[in-house]
Amino acid sequence: MKYQVTVLSLLVFLLPLTVAARQGSHSGQRPAPVTDEDFYDSGHPPEARVLLGKNLFFDKILSGNLNISCATCHHPLADTGDGLSLPVGEGGSGLGVTRDTGGLVTPVPERVPRNAPPVFNLGASHFSVMFHDGRIEIDHSQASGFASPAGADLPPGLDNVLAVQAMFPVTSGAEMAGQLGENDQANAAHFGDLVGVWEIIADKLRDEAAYLPLFIDAYPDDITHAGDITYVHAANAIAAFEASAWRFDNSPYDRYLRNDNHAMSPEAMRGLRVFNGKGGCVGCHSGAFQTDNGFHAIAMPQIGPGKGDGIDGLDDFGREQVSQNPADRYRFRTPTLRNISLTAPYGHSGAYDTLEAVVLHHLDPVSALRDYDHNQVTMPSRPDLDAHDFSLMSDPSRRNAIAAASELEPVHLSERELSDLVAFLRALTDPDAVDLRKDTPGSVPSGIPLAD
Repeated sequence: MKYQVTVLSLLVFLLPLTVAARQGSHSGQRPAPVTDEDFYDSGHPPEARVLLGKNLFFDKILSGNLNISCATCHHPLADTGDGLSLPVGEGGSGLGVTRDTGGLVTPVPERVPRNAPPVFNLGASHFSVMFHDGRIEIDHSQASGFASPAGADLPPGLDNVLAVQAMFPVTSGAEMAGQLGENDQANAAHFGDLVGVWEIIADKLRDEAAYLPLFIDAYPDDITHAGDITYVHAANAIAAFEASAWRFDNSPYDRYLRNDNHAMSPEAMRGLRVFNGKGGCVGCHSGAFQTDNGFHAIAMPQIGPGKGDGIDGLDDFGREQVSQNPADRYRFRTPTLRNISLTAPYGHSGAYDTLEAVVLHHLDPVSALRDYDHNQVTMPSRPDLDAHDFSLMSDPSRRNAIAAASELEPVHLSERELSDLVAFLRALTDPDAVDLRKDTPGSVPSGIPLAD
């Protein structure tokens, strides 16, 4: 029996190799393993800053209605995601796959239109772009050093691109700010006043006395009293926490790179050879963290409310929204595959609920798109939202447009080769990432309950 696997870019069977390492792999040499020097602060951000960031990450004080935190959609108990195809943001209740859409009295206005990506290893300097469309990226032509939706309004002093990412969910009405008329943060967000949003949050942190000593400990050279606190300080601390808590580079594959010849199973070792040879996967998923930081169209199904593109807003044109280049339509950022066994659902819209299913998509992306099984979706049901979840996929012309943009050509692999590839994928997961309960605090300085 024959299966097909794509050549250019696989969302899942991809090999973590640097360019030099890829050259080494073809000559029989092993790629260099990940080390502390691949991470900001040499892998050891200041402990006081990490502690502050941990509290902020779980504290709903950052939200407009004080009802949602960063952790709601990126929780340790859900492997730094939420387990849903598309998140239920501001106004929902519950955690992970149990989260609801707000009920009949105060229903959420929409689903968040893109899958909540995992946060594993984002403290590595290799990651130069954030979000599925890359709307945040390192750009030294900018005064801040970063391109972002804030443009020239992005404040100085942000430590890295991960900290820049932490500036923006709080400005989204659907994610954390709330809707027009509900609170000052939501009002500022609605009218695009990002600087105003950040100042409103900073004011809340200044007014919360329990945070002051944490900020002083984290930034002894910058902060001596509450008035010194800015949201930039908060974003840098959140990034430090994420970088420290969710660095995982001790997978079987990592141990193999450190010369443990028995770390991977024979099946995974065969899968490694397929990756380096017949699979040709390193074209896009290159580098130590399996991403070229580029953007590719792979005919991934589009479900949910879309990002406002197309005639009725149900389309998501991906990178084109940022670049304004029609050639980038339906292209999305190449994801890292670290801890891939834990990070379902997969794809920018969370269209596939299992690793095996997204692998099968890559065997023949265009056919998989046209034969997409809606049962792969994991979302709480609500009739008025459900009606839009598959509207685009039910439109042949728009589905065909996604298919036509696909960059992937099929490649034939045997059933055994496919099985070996999946075995190698599973060897990219660090066993220490399976239980993250210790990363959740018992309480936060604001006193707002962690549970909904």
